[in-house]
Amino acid sequence: MLEDKVPRHIAIIMDGNRRFAREFGLRPEEGHVKGKDKLEEVMEWCLDLGIKVLTVYAFSTENLKRDPQEIEYLMHIFEENFYKLGDDERIQKHGIRLTVLGQRELLPKKVQEAIDYAEAKTAPYSNYYYNIAIAYGSRQEIIQAIKGIAQEVKDGRLKVEQIDEDVVNKFLYTAEFPDPDLILRTSGEERVSNFLLWQLAYSELYFTDVYWPGFRKVDFLRAIRSYQMRQRRFGK
Repeated sequence: MLEDKVPRHIAIIMDGNRRFAREFGLRPEEGHVKGKDKLEEVMEWCLDLGIKVLTVYAFSTENLKRDPQEIEYLMHIFEENFYKLGDDERIQKHGIRLTVLGQRELLPKKVQEAIDYAEAKTAPYSNYYYNIAIAYGSRQEIIQAIKGIAQEVKDGRLKVEQIDEDVVNKFLYTAEFPDPDLILRTSGEERVSNFLLWQLAYSELYFTDVYWPGFRKVDFLRAIRSYQMRQRRFGK
């Protein structure tokens, strides 16, 4: 592993829980539980490699249109696990700060309270950053940023000619973090599905056929190796 070329920030589109469940004769809910367990493993892998920022796409705004029973189960998983993350000894040991990206006001009150708990408990930490995108949509994020910038101009705190990339970045959910170096998607789909559209402008993209719950460390290392072998030019 080329230590000097380990990405600072990896973003993952965790896709394939339900298809994994169908393939192995499991209920969809069991696929989501296995997907949650896999995420804990991947967090450990990132720590092993010294990857400072991990951002995962857990639940999109479009996912709110799914079967109500499935959504209810997912919300239960989110609520339970945000409390667990807030108290997780590994989080405390490694100094990992947890941040949720998205329209949390669309989530049930109990989930919002669990998010608040986890974020408050990990707020002092700054060694590593673990971002979970829930009720997230990149177009909505950009629209919200545009509205915020427009309000600044209307209130006289910002001039139109001052608007540049840095200004836009400050109004995004990811304002505190560098753009992803690598975006990885599981399940064989080769699209970004409304995820970090502004931030991925110069990210390297990697797609694998493996369903998320079946994602192995060797698959993860292959993605890292692929990233290391690429020549990043940033348009130059």
